[in-house]
Amino acid sequence: MQQPSICVYCGARPGNDPAYMDIATRFGAALAAQDWRLVYGAGDVGLMGAVARAAQDAGGDTFGVIPTHLMQLEVGKRDLTRFVVTENMHERKKVMFMNSDAIVVLPGGAGSLDEFFEVLTWAQLGLHAKPILLLNANGYWDPLIGLIDHVIDQGFADASLRALISVVPSPEAAIATLRDALS
Repeated sequence: MQQPSICVYCGARPGNDPAYMDIATRFGAALAAQDWRLVYGAGDVGLMGAVARAAQDAGGDTFGVIPTHLMQLEVGKRDLTRFVVTENMHERKKVMFMNSDAIVVLPGGAGSLDEFFEVLTWAQLGLHAKPILLLNANGYWDPLIGLIDHVIDQGFADASLRALISVVPSPEAAIATLRDALS
């Protein structure tokens, strides 16, 4: 099997809790230690920049995808192993997804939620079977997990929806879950 590629969705901001930047740095380094390729949004700011710099510093392979209109705002990180500029957000998400074997969602905002729900919906519809992990740093994703449980409890999704998501508390737990899922 070729080197696994892990798509990471995360914030273009650092967030208010220093633990988020620490988690991103540890996860980027952990991906490189596994000799797994990081696929991400190609920004050099916030958690995105932290995960990429850590992967690079540890000798990891990095694949970044950024739309033209975000090159300045997200400070496109041109020194990646592979750097792709797309026309728009839809193309960015497609290229990231098509070049990954699993998805890990670190803390982030509306963009990360959009990306998460898109791949979750595709999995629910049977369009892919890639592992989807929420890296729940300091309980960041607890409200989201509660919302998904509420959607199921209220009859808008089957309980199988929850089974499509693995919730992990740390980068180390994410690596262990991915190792099991990708073997």
